[in-house]
Amino acid sequence: MRIPSRRRPRATLATAAAGTLLAPLLSGCWVGAGGSGSGGDSINVLMVNNPQMTELQKLTAAHFTEETGIKVNFTVLPENDVRDKISQDFANQAGQYDVATLSNYEIPIYARNGWLHEMNSYVAKDPSYDEQDVLKPMRESLTADDGKLYGQPFYGESSFLMYRKDVFAKEGLTMPAHPTWTQVAGLAAQVDGAEPGMKGICLRGLPGWGEVMAPLTTVVNTFGGTWFDKDWKARLDSPEFEKATKFYVDLVREHGESGAAQSGFAECLNNMTQGKVAMWYDATSAAGSLEAAKSPVKGKVGYAPAPVEKTDSSGWLYTWAWGVQKASRNTDKAWKFVSWASSKQYEELVGKEIGWANVPAGKRASTYTNAAYRAEAAAFQEMTKAAIEGARPNDPGVQPRPAPGIQFVGIPEFTDLGTKVSQEISAAIAGRQSVESALKKSQRLAERISEEYEGR
Repeated sequence: MRIPSRRRPRATLATAAAGTLLAPLLSGCWVGAGGSGSGGDSINVLMVNNPQMTELQKLTAAHFTEETGIKVNFTVLPENDVRDKISQDFANQAGQYDVATLSNYEIPIYARNGWLHEMNSYVAKDPSYDEQDVLKPMRESLTADDGKLYGQPFYGESSFLMYRKDVFAKEGLTMPAHPTWTQVAGLAAQVDGAEPGMKGICLRGLPGWGEVMAPLTTVVNTFGGTWFDKDWKARLDSPEFEKATKFYVDLVREHGESGAAQSGFAECLNNMTQGKVAMWYDATSAAGSLEAAKSPVKGKVGYAPAPVEKTDSSGWLYTWAWGVQKASRNTDKAWKFVSWASSKQYEELVGKEIGWANVPAGKRASTYTNAAYRAEAAAFQEMTKAAIEGARPNDPGVQPRPAPGIQFVGIPEFTDLGTKVSQEISAAIAGRQSVESALKKSQRLAERISEEYEGR
């Protein structure tokens, strides 16, 4: 699905306005052609602080650098912060960072803007990388309109429901094989307080288009809502969007974690690991941490498909992938790092050094035929693969969509729009305003995007 061509929008990216304002300052220290960026035998990598990334950081010097002589200087930041920093550096082609973690939302947009180095030429010269082993949904999500690859996945994910099997058994409850959100809400009420200090469910409430809006948008999809209809009319004030949002906000306020308005992926992972919640709907990649050798809940967690209402499935499709900045002076060395960090060999290394449950999976078919991985990740590996392969980024709801994306809308403006809407939703979760008020403000924001796209 292609985004319609049109004139340059008022805001190109989440931080494009900030990037434009910073351009005169950055131009004085632009390093894309020979400034203070990386050089020689080193590269600079900017990445999100997810558990799999921090494990990579620990393994790099003793393995990649030892084998290649290439030193990797890591900058590791929380998700919202890293997105801002990446967009500023890449939009201005400042060249400070050679490689960055980008998602399947940003990569097609960044490629369209000429900010990324294509990877087809490197893949062609690196047959050991085995591009065809990368799962088709991941390859397609990292391919731009010109048919070229601009990213390689570090790990891939969909979303599913995680729940405490032992708590459910103690309470005499059974998780349906294919739960609906209505059933999940009922179960959350029943397990709320099942153990001292335990709440029924954890749902993200932290502001951020990649935080609260990710799970909430999948709920909107399956409840019959959409951000925009096929003609680009904003639909955040539709009955379906309002019903889904009210359901989500009410569920997390009544049976969700304490401090929900400031809880993102990391906080929910902590809550689930520490036994503070009985259920959690989020990324399939979380399962590796829950089943890690030292996890207090290892072996106690069950996994079910993403809950639905009006659709057959509702799981998202997402990958944290590696993108190489076009302005990098070290693209050959950058590819060596990307190739290593996304390879079968790296997965083997993680399996042996840290544990097979911690492997950054969800990207390669060979992972799911690896006997060691299948044995250690038995609790979740089949459901993860099925969720990724069953994701429908071009058809995630009950009506046609004008742009691809399940938990996002694949247009540059969504970063800014999604962030602002997330702030309104988070305020509703915190009890500072009603859902109706939050969506009324959000609709006005979305209508500005409609003006840019309608009729194109």
